[in-house]
Amino acid sequence: MRFPPRIARISAISALSLGLLVGGPAALAQATADAPKASAPAVVAPADVGKICESKLPKEAHETLDLIDKGGPYPYPQDGTVFENREGILPDQDSDYYHEFTVETPGSDDRGAKRIVTGEEKQEDYYTEDHYESFDKVDFTC
Repeated sequence: MRFPPRIARISAISALSLGLLVGGPAALAQATADAPKASAPAVVAPADVGKICESKLPKEAHETLDLIDKGGPYPYPQDGTVFENREGILPDQDSDYYHEFTVETPGSDDRGAKRIVTGEEKQEDYYTEDHYESFDKVDFTC
């Protein structure tokens, strides 16, 4: 399933160009030197993605998969938006490869932590019940 790209964010190249345009190379070098150093996030290898049989998914996940197959309508405006894989758990792909969809959480006052994240391949669906801390690829053969 592929969706049109969303509003583009300023890329590193755009930021570099802006820095050169506004203050020249010296200003950009100074800003880079003064910037606080962030520690790199922990990287989890794609091999850490688990597997879950479709039959073991909660009822609400099946409802979400059915909505995805129908193309909506979705209950939340965030559904269908690009999932950026910032956690690095899913296999590395282009920035607009994955899209996320809410899985209703009974008793939750908000969207809850459960999601289906889709890739572009047929039946390339991942389930998370802990808000992207772990993923299981949905196995449709069991």
